[in-house]
This record gives sequence, structure tokens and C-alpha cells, in this order.
Amino acid sequence: MIVRKVLVTGGAGYVGSVIVRDLLRSGYEVKVIDSLLHGGNALLGFYADEKFEFVCGDIRDEKVVLSVLSDVDAVVHLAAIVGDPACARQPEESRTVNLEASIRLFQISQEQGVNRFVFASTCSNYGKMADPSQFVDENSELRPVSLYAEHKVTAEKYLLDNSCYESTNATILRLATAFGLSPRMRFDLTVNEFTMELLINRTLMIYGEQFWRPYVHVNDIANAVKLVLGESLEKTSSRVFNVGDNNQNFRKGEIVDLVRNVIDIECEIEFVTKEEDPRDYRVSFDRISNELGFSIKKTVESGIIEIADVINKGVITDFTNKYYRN
Repeated sequence: MIVRKVLVTGGAGYVGSVIVRDLLRSGYEVKVIDSLLHGGNALLGFYADEKFEFVCGDIRDEKVVLSVLSDVDAVVHLAAIVGDPACARQPEESRTVNLEASIRLFQISQEQGVNRFVFASTCSNYGKMADPSQFVDENSELRPVSLYAEHKVTAEKYLLDNSCYESTNATILRLATAFGLSPRMRFDLTVNEFTMELLINRTLMIYGEQFWRPYVHVNDIANAVKLVLGESLEKTSSRVFNVGDNNQNFRKGEIVDLVRNVIDIECEIEFVTKEEDPRDYRVSFDRISNELGFSIKKTVESGIIEIADVINKGVITDFTNKYYRN
């Protein structure tokens, strides 16, 4: 079945608004459902496109979900309370949105005959590597150490256990830590935050500089989603793919070095020793490269350059605005 119309949940968000933009550019009809928890400014540029439709609603509202699923071929499910701090502050909302509503959305998709269901998960599911000298991959043990990751792991298991080739086919995308420019910009993500802090405040405090994380540009996340939507079900049904690139695994201290090399100004860096970190993972992205032919277009360094450019040229100025943080 060819995918023509896609429902993007959380389409007004940092990642979602980039995916919506790229799907529209690629000729898809795109319907967005979003509760506008962080505002809807990111959607304004899409209203001129006749293939765009917006529904303001909460994915926990089954009546709204039923209505938005009635005429779509695929779901890209991003809507969530995103990140460890936000989930820790709102544990009950995290459970109802990230876990219960995700499962119910999939069930209603099955009932409505939606063919594809792409679930945005996270590499945080790997938690802390058992062997720091090795890369974790899609077959590695999942060791979630936060409520956010715990709910993602549980939702993943349900989707994979209930994905059906004759009905709704689930594909899990475990995303590396995102960075880069977005219509709904965020400055509480490592690469974006470090670049902004060093350019604006010329000072930065780093905790646990030695711990590993993988990083991926938001544009490349959108490319991965489009790739999955256009691929055969034989390659994507009931499959898990890490989204990123092997060469974009960095320690926090290395990210600081990359930023300093790009901005080339004198900065004060304070490294705070942290012997234990609940998350420390270096991830392999061989599967999505080898099986789907995915490759990134933007590196961490190129992301730093574009963020520095919009800051230096005054495109964004009010960096303390809570709009830029989850």
C-alpha cells in the first residue's frame, strides 16, 4: 500500500515540525494533532499548503483520536512528555501520555485500518552500557534508568508484540539525541545548549564530561521517517532501527571541544567530576545503514555552525524564554 496521507502526532514540536515540513515538501498530505503544550508558532508556515491540516487535541481524547485516524494511511507518533526531567516532574502525565495513550493510539489505528505506525522511541532505552568498550545495537539489552525510557521500552514491547503484517505494521525508531535548527527551537538539548551558552554567556559548567551519547540532526530524523514510510513492509514491519551515525557518538567533553573550535572565542569552561552517570551509551547504527540505506546529511559540527549563525545574526535573541525549553 502506498502511503499518501500521514498523521503526525506532536507535529508542533521540535522534531515534529521538521518532519511535517519535510513530508509536505515530499508531496505527502499531512495531518497534525498536537495539544500545543509548547505553543503552535512552528505550524504557521504550513497553513499556506493545501495538503496541510491541523487538529488541536490531546491524544488521550479517544473521540479526537478516532476522528483524526479516519482517513490516513500512516501514523508518525511523536506526541509525548519528552525527556527525563519533564517526566520526573510529571510522572502521572508521563504514564498516561507516553505509555497508555501510545498503546491506545496504536489499537485505534488497528481498528481504523491504518497500514503503518512509526513510533519515535529513544536510544536512552539502552541506559548504561554493560561494556563501555563496545557499541550497543538493536539486539542489546535495554536498561532504562529513567521514567521516560521505561515508558518507551514498555510501549515498544506492546507495539512489536501486536504488530501485524495483515493489519497495522509498527516500526520503532530509537532516536539519538537530537540537535539542530527547528521551527520550534529548543536550547535545552546538549549541542544546542552548549553552543548558545558559550556564544552568549562565554561560560559553561559540564557534568560528567566522559560519558557517551549519540547525536543526530533533526533533519536526518525527518529523512529516516520518510525512508521508512517509503520502504516495503518486508523491510520495516515489526522492526527496530537506531537512528543516527556511528561517527556521531561523542563524550560531552568532545562536544565542548567541537563548539569551541567553531565559535573560536575565549570561554570559561568548568568541568565538574561526576564518577557515576545513569546514562552512558555508545550506539551502533549499522542496521539502518545496511538494511535501509540510511545515511546522515548533517554532522554535529555542521549543526553547531548553523546554530551559531542564527545567534550571531540575531535571528534568535530571547534565549531565556521558556518557549525554547521543555
